[in-house]
Amino acid sequence: MNLKDIKILLDKEVQTRNNISELSYEKPDPLLIASKHQDESIALICALFAYGNAGLIVKFLDSLDFFLLESSEEKIRQTLSSHYYRFQKNEDVVALFIALKRLREVESIENIFYAGYKKEENILEGLWHFIDTLKNVHPHKSRGYDFLVGSLPKKVSASGTYKRYMMYLRWMVRKDVLDMGLWTKIDKKDLLMPLDTHTFKVSQRLGLLKRKTYDMKASIELTDTLRTFDALDPIKYDFALYRLGQEKLQ
Repeated sequence: MNLKDIKILLDKEVQTRNNISELSYEKPDPLLIASKHQDESIALICALFAYGNAGLIVKFLDSLDFFLLESSEEKIRQTLSSHYYRFQKNEDVVALFIALKRLREVESIENIFYAGYKKEENILEGLWHFIDTLKNVHPHKSRGYDFLVGSLPKKVSASGTYKRYMMYLRWMVRKDVLDMGLWTKIDKKDLLMPLDTHTFKVSQRLGLLKRKTYDMKASIELTDTLRTFDALDPIKYDFALYRLGQEKLQ
């Protein structure tokens, strides 16, 4: 299949998938829970815990009381004392809620991202600024927490894909039937592909991605390819590629 044929396939897939029926408990996705709340902090929690089995992710997110973000830190500690998920112990879950509660009291997540992004319209600079701010507002150190919220890379070329953050940015910046479009300050043309193992393999099979290593360079290369399909909205293909891989259609 050449790139022209792949574009036709993906454009059709995007149209088909841009449907509310794609978000259901039968087809579990963390965006299902995020969409119910339409809130940038709750959506970030949904995105950061989005690793592992999709059904178990949704089950865990359903168990959380997001009203805790408006409660006291003591109440957060009490209520979440038995909540854990895979690499995250209960103290890691508590730490994330406290950090986001403190952030809400001083600045929006959008404005923090924008402060780093606006200099060169670089989404990664926005992300580094946000991670740095999040870690400073409530310092908490553990293997599980560092995995959850990410760390600043020594150099971008050697960094991971930051898939969960890239997915979160897609939810926040793009607006269609699935993506929420709660933000207005970041341009969707600057988004990067949320690359997971499904989209990585599917993109290689389709000839959209030549890079063999699963890293940020691969995410940037795939985004650049998709920009040739749609320069103003390259990441609109993310959900379609993800489902193609998940459902083993490609």
